[in-house]
Amino acid sequence: MSKSVRISEEFHAFVAAHNRDDETMEETLRRLVGGPDPSQVAGILSDDTAAAMRDRIDEKTATGVESKRDLRERFE
Repeated sequence: MSKSVRISEEFHAFVAAHNRDDETMEETLRRLVGGPDPSQVAGILSDDTAAAMRDRIDEKTATGVESKRDLRERFE
């Protein structure tokens, strides 16, 4: 599954400037933010732990809407 993310032209230019010839934009972003490759973390959580984490993320998402708006405005 893929998602679209809206970013400023300046941030896109920054990421593109750091993009290596053999990388996709996703791979560049993962490298820049230090995110793990999905294959490296697949299966390390139990189904119960993963479900609990999803629930907690959903809770934080619901309560953090205002802070996300503030953050988004800083990048606009």
